[in-house]
Amino acid sequence: MSPRADAVRSRERILEVARGRDARTLRLNDIAGDAGVGIGTVYRHFPTVRALIEALSVETLMRLGAAADRAVAAPDAHAAFRGFLEDALTLQLQDSGLETVLTDLALTDADLHDECAIARGKVFSGYDAVLSRAQRDGVVRRDLSVAQLQRLICGLEHAVRLGAPADRDLLLDILLSGMRPAALDSPAAAIG
Repeated sequence: MSPRADAVRSRERILEVARGRDARTLRLNDIAGDAGVGIGTVYRHFPTVRALIEALSVETLMRLGAAADRAVAAPDAHAAFRGFLEDALTLQLQDSGLETVLTDLALTDADLHDECAIARGKVFSGYDAVLSRAQRDGVVRRDLSVAQLQRLICGLEHAVRLGAPADRDLLLDILLSGMRPAALDSPAAAIG
């Protein structure tokens, strides 16, 4: 049975109002008032703030998955890896709930938001493909894991939010420098 048209409109209105807010400060009562719907309507669609954050982040997750696909298909591994990190950072800065959706996996209710779980799975596969390629091509140290890379990007997001937006490129350059393979890991060092 498909949802009634008014229920679909209410859900979209709730998402529209919530989209303009910082995910870290969302309050369902405030969203209900600003959306012009009852709190019961909000809770029927989104029983928790986490459920609302996940719904808001699905589109961003799909964009992050597409960024990973582009990076894997790009001819230059170094440029592709940097471009992916830039895209991931941009999306996390635009979507204040994305970090929560990507890192607090234990809080996800897969029955409630299977669309979010599917999109997140694609993102994790994309991170793995981008990182594996960069490691295979000698762009990134081999001991870095996907989970560590994800946390580094979250940390970079926090650093940019705490500082100035102009710090972004410098901080990304520093992060990339720290991920380069150590001299002892390079084939030339093994020969000498």
